[in-house]
Amino acid sequence: MTDNYGETIAKALATQGGHLFIGRGGFSLHFGSGWLSGYDCAPVKAAAIAAGLPVIDRRMIDFGKVADLAIRGPMIAIGKPADPPPWRALSYAPLARSPRLTRARRGAERARLRRLGAAPESERALWAFRRSRG
Repeated sequence: MTDNYGETIAKALATQGGHLFIGRGGFSLHFGSGWLSGYDCAPVKAAAIAAGLPVIDRRMIDFGKVADLAIRGPMIAIGKPADPPPWRALSYAPLARSPRLTRARRGAERARLRRLGAAPESERALWAFRRSRG
């Protein structure tokens, strides 16, 4: 992209549940009813963090944990209301309450990112994960 992802990140900030996901195969920037995928993770991650967009970076988490969360955990509700709890596979959970995020905290160091914008207070905070140093 020629705009350093700024326009797309702005759309994600305006979308309830909008976020940047980074995994071993690249990134997905979720906004509106779509997403932008790519492989050059560093520039989009830096731009998203600078803008206050929630970032989920799972590259350093054990692959088995990531696979378990992807298979058994719910999807994140993006631009639509979340399903009522309990959230399981094939259901939609709010971004801040996604069991994918809370389960991944085990064995991971947490860095709290603040999301600015019109999202509900419950969705303004998100955990980004890195390998624990301890």
